Amino acid sequence: MNNTIRGIVIDPGHGGDDPGASGNGIIEKDLNLQISNYMYDKFRNLGIPVKLTRSTDETVSPTERTNRILDAFGNNSDVIVISNHINSGGHT
Repeated sequence: MNNTIRGIVIDPGHGGDDPGASGNGIIEKDLNLQISNYMYDKFRNLGIPVKLTRSTDETVSPTERTNRILDAFGNNSDVIVISNHINSGGHT
């Protein structure tokens, strides 16, 4: 069994025209990008090949998002994809 990871693709959810959830001054697309950039830096510092689907606040269509994921390291079982989302919740 090969335990080698070809690479990690981090997808900061939403972006551009799609803000995602918002509340209390927090906009999901912005927090997703901050978390994703933090993860990206940590993986790079560990020497793990890593790419982002977006590094700025841009609109990425579902098709383009998929293409960016596949273009990063290919469609292989040794590629990890992390899609960050911070969903809103209600009171329980």
